Amino acid sequence: MIPESYQADSIRLYKAVDFPTQWSFVATLLCGNYVDPSIFRYDGRWWIFAGTNPEGNDILRLYYADNLMGPWIEHPESPIIEGDANIARPGGKVLVFDGRIVRYTQDDDPTYGNQVRAFEITELTTLSYEEKEVPENPILKTSGTGWTSDGMHHIDAHQIDENKWIACVDGYKRSFGFGLEY
Repeated sequence: MIPESYQADSIRLYKAVDFPTQWSFVATLLCGNYVDPSIFRYDGRWWIFAGTNPEGNDILRLYYADNLMGPWIEHPESPIIEGDANIARPGGKVLVFDGRIVRYTQDDDPTYGNQVRAFEITELTTLSYEEKEVPENPILKTSGTGWTSDGMHHIDAHQIDENKWIACVDGYKRSFGFGLEY
């Protein structure tokens, strides 16, 4: 498991000791101020997308390694996204299926996590990177009511048979009390 650990100034790997309640620290994969790292395996390598500007949510970096424990190398085209809070911050698990790679992103402009968009990665090597936005965007968006009234910012999609998918999603609703926002 790689949880959000920007407060630790690193991307950290944990292993289940007694799943799902007890975890032990394994290693620090990358040091730095990263948010929402998304790790995946493709073409015999490990890859990590991570946001590196938590205040602006507008920079996306890409790293790769032959071994999960590293060494991790920053991709020569990284940062992949710079100066665009609509598509930079990772928004869920990267999907690799049917020869396709799909990257999800939080749309943080004009507000944090207002919707989730998807991009198909059309070229991914240690030297080059290309992607295109999928036409079905946004994948998730705020509902205006209930627990998703103010944001939708993560998706974890799973294919359960040839033509059927399920997904875990993360949304939020601001609450107000005594003049304070929670």
